[in-house]
Amino acid sequence: MEPIRTHKGIVYPLNRANIDTDQIIPKQFLKRISRQGFGQFLFYNWRFHNDGEPRKEFSLNDQKYKNASILVAGENFGCGSSREHAPWALQDFGFKVIIAPSFADIFYNNCTKNGILPVRLTEEQTEKLINNAESSTYSITVDLENKVVYDSEDFKATFDLPDYQREMLLNGWDEIAVTLTHDDKITQFEEQRILK
Repeated sequence: MEPIRTHKGIVYPLNRANIDTDQIIPKQFLKRISRQGFGQFLFYNWRFHNDGEPRKEFSLNDQKYKNASILVAGENFGCGSSREHAPWALQDFGFKVIIAPSFADIFYNNCTKNGILPVRLTEEQTEKLINNAESSTYSITVDLENKVVYDSEDFKATFDLPDYQREMLLNGWDEIAVTLTHDDKITQFEEQRILK
């Protein structure tokens, strides 16, 4: 995984609450055996008609959000099933940060395990970000080291992230990489076990 320390990116506003994992990545696309390739199916039922043509009315199809890497949405983002494919699809599409007032617990943990930074801000703060991003191309900076989100104008908000997840994201570690930071102790244990 790539470390996330400070990320500046274009905001994509998804002004909806209770976005579940089946909306993020519908079940018919869960057949791949690798983590790559899911981005093309992100929000598939919202982005495309039944014949596969893009829906012009769905905002993610707007060219101004083409290079967005920060998604801001309503409360309870990632509810529903526990499929890890949801953060895979978001990441494969290009999102590095998801901001919402609240997240489903399993989705939140799946994000941190897969290199996406989930940021909880208040409803008022997320609403301001959504409004700014709906009116024009809007960029913000998310600083994980200092746990702050800000823009070039007047927006600034702090957020919290548990130390374990923060350390994983700052260093670009998945859980296997965290285990390998204790490689010397593991080796020592194995050598002692063999001697017995």
